[in-house]
Amino acid sequence: MKKIYTNGNFYTFDSTKPNVQAAVVDNGRFIDMGTTDDMLLHWESPNVEIINLGGKTVTPGLIDSHLHLSQIASNFLNLDLTGVASKQNVLEQVQTRATKLQPGEWLVGSGWDENVFTDGSAIPTIRELNQAAPDNPIFLSRICMHAALVNTKALEMIDYHSDMAIPVGGEIVLDNNTKKPTGLVLESASELFNQQIPDKSYGALKGAMRQAIQFALEKGLTSVHSNDPLYLGGLRQTYQIYDELLNQEELGLRANLLINHDFLDDLRDMGMYAGYGNDTLKIGAVKLFADGAFGRRTALLSKGYADDPENYGEAMYSQEAIFDIVKRSRELSMPVAVHTIGDQALENVLDILDQFPPVSYRDRLIHTQVLREDLIKRLAQPSRIADIQPRFLPSDFPWVADRLGEKRIKLAYAWKTMQSAEIICAGGSDAPVEPVDPLLGIHAAVTRKAPGENHGGWNPKEKLTMHEAFHLFTEMGAYPTNEETVKGTIARGKLADMTVYSKDPFTFEDADELLTTDIEMTIIGGDVKYRKNAAI
Repeated sequence: MKKIYTNGNFYTFDSTKPNVQAAVVDNGRFIDMGTTDDMLLHWESPNVEIINLGGKTVTPGLIDSHLHLSQIASNFLNLDLTGVASKQNVLEQVQTRATKLQPGEWLVGSGWDENVFTDGSAIPTIRELNQAAPDNPIFLSRICMHAALVNTKALEMIDYHSDMAIPVGGEIVLDNNTKKPTGLVLESASELFNQQIPDKSYGALKGAMRQAIQFALEKGLTSVHSNDPLYLGGLRQTYQIYDELLNQEELGLRANLLINHDFLDDLRDMGMYAGYGNDTLKIGAVKLFADGAFGRRTALLSKGYADDPENYGEAMYSQEAIFDIVKRSRELSMPVAVHTIGDQALENVLDILDQFPPVSYRDRLIHTQVLREDLIKRLAQPSRIADIQPRFLPSDFPWVADRLGEKRIKLAYAWKTMQSAEIICAGGSDAPVEPVDPLLGIHAAVTRKAPGENHGGWNPKEKLTMHEAFHLFTEMGAYPTNEETVKGTIARGKLADMTVYSKDPFTFEDADELLTTDIEMTIIGGDVKYRKNAAI
């Protein structure tokens, strides 16, 4: 059935018709747009559905170019410590959770962040964790997912001993004096514990993913690029869960799946490739990590940390190992999506990518938080995408300035510089590392400060305009998947994906009004998949 969305305030992001009042949809795609009167005159008939938007503002459907839906789903299954503001509160929540578990059952959680502890407390010690849950092994991922907390029971589950082999790039942190574990686990050492944590049932995972998808729709997202096989039981099961929820149940969200390099053989055996699937569900790039994060000083820098000059961060893999992963990916004609936060990590990956010809789909450099002038030029290629997360800035400042120093911070989170250099940038959240809400990412890109802060923004010359910020989360979100001719703007022939707002962000005198702007509708393929205060 044809549909006409009328009486709207449409920002199409299409230069031929930048603003319209109405759009006509047929078979999931836009076929016309213009004034309400014209669209009704040309298209209204008894078998056409009319949806009156009542003057609400509409943009192309919001796209998140990098998140982890499976980790969002895990917050519906496990202990969610996101935003917990003190060590004591973390321990109290662990203790409460433990009372609901059987002795020996794993207590799994995520989201803690010592940088938001308002009382200045340190992270929980292994002794404190032992006291909070004496009968349960504990594994609590930090919000960045590059560190975790464990207790003695958890160490016993992996048969820990001082001479055991630790996965490359990982560390079980030891006390300098006693040489015993502190409870802090870094990077790939988490694999030792994850191997011991029982898998959730298929039904539990699918149910939690259904909740996560609905949550994304409520935030106005119409498409996501998600990295999940490590958390959903491998490539085959990940694809099956998504296929059942999106293609069979038709929940509405469109998903592009990043596939961890661990599953390259599965990709080949299953006959999958970049672009495999349909407009609802597709295979994307091969995901790998080149370094860590700033929180624990594991992001790889070309010069030492300003507040720890002997520490340069950590490479997750040797150059030889990354070369081999890229080579194996290219043998399947697959692009890669590489986590690169530090400038040395970015340089290392670019050195390797320069040795391979591009493939049909663009390679992604995820995060790209610290740049150098020479790296900017190398990023500005049509075969490369910078996957940026503006919401990182308000979470990381001001402490990240101490990590990087006055000179280096000038080319950190440098989105305006990147756009001026014609680097192709797409906007994401890295949720649940940051909130999935794209309006918070847009707010961060425009203001370069956290909600409630009263200053001119961190390094304000890198601020984006409201249009530029929305552009990151609409049209530019289609570029990593080569779908810029398919979605991202409201134009004839494109997928009819739209997000409807309670206010008009492009008229705001104060960008903080974004914080009180609601998502009224999420429309995918012309169908309303979320409506505020209404069951769809």
